Amino acid sequence: MNSQDSQTLEPADEMATQIKRDSQVPTDDCGRRLDQVASQLFPEFSRSRLQQWIKQGLLTVDGSQWQPKQKVLGGEQLIIQATMVAEGEWVAEDIPLNIVYEDEHILVIDKTANFVVHPAAGNYSGTVLNALLFHCPSLSHVPRAGIVHRLDKDTTGLMVVAKTLEAHTHLVAQLQARSVKRVYQAVANGLLTGSGVVDQPIGRHPRQRIKMAVVSDGKEARTHYSVLQRFHGHSHIKLQLETGRTHQIRVHMAHLNHPLVGDSLYAGRFKIQKGTSAEFIDFLRNFERQALHAAELALIHPHTGEEVSWSSPLPADFEALLARLSDEQSRL
Repeated sequence: MNSQDSQTLEPADEMATQIKRDSQVPTDDCGRRLDQVASQLFPEFSRSRLQQWIKQGLLTVDGSQWQPKQKVLGGEQLIIQATMVAEGEWVAEDIPLNIVYEDEHILVIDKTANFVVHPAAGNYSGTVLNALLFHCPSLSHVPRAGIVHRLDKDTTGLMVVAKTLEAHTHLVAQLQARSVKRVYQAVANGLLTGSGVVDQPIGRHPRQRIKMAVVSDGKEARTHYSVLQRFHGHSHIKLQLETGRTHQIRVHMAHLNHPLVGDSLYAGRFKIQKGTSAEFIDFLRNFERQALHAAELALIHPHTGEEVSWSSPLPADFEALLARLSDEQSRL
């Protein structure tokens, strides 16, 4: 921004924040659309939000209301005077978070099992979002309290959260560009060989609405997988998401007829490998969640522009599963 740019954030009350910005259009931008120039000058806001403000007269050009598609000449003064209202009627709750990294722009948490990420029907409290609002109240003015991607309730591991609008816009753009590296570990039923890619569209199951499924008219979904270790009737695998559809790994592995251990939603009928001990069968029946862990996360830091990465050790129940698989393998 040039020397005439300024920006302030003025708290109005507990539920709203007054936003004031001003910036001068560079002469080099002559002939460009207003919404394109505004996106460049105010990168902390999404283009759709800026378009909305332009249409509402909350982003003005030399004091006048324009349309998003109008062309600038250069030298115009853009002024934003808008109010950011809290995104939803969510309640901050004092719930512990395992924070592995935090600065002014982002935080990374290592989510535990049995922890819903976002409030929804049946889970309006006790979620990661409720915990985030308690930890950082200003997140009430960031879309979805800064949550840019989710993990299923019983999937453990790493999640990044945006603490500012600028960071949110940047991280969403990275996810859309598929440049965020998300590596998972899982234990699947059956023996996989080598590595591969599942490239199958995912959408809502046609009959069971709580499930997702591979469907012809679904959204593009691509999962890369490789085998880390094979056991008797099971495979310890590594997976990398290229897209981020709901239940993607669980649906894709079930589609390959290798559903994840403990996945009651997608595993179907419990199958017993010949020669499996009664003790291990009982252990598997009582494994209480899908064996899926978000183990690695890498992205471009939205403020510094540097690549940053984190890793998360396997949780105790996952380690116990691998140990029992190893013991069962040795017994045979």
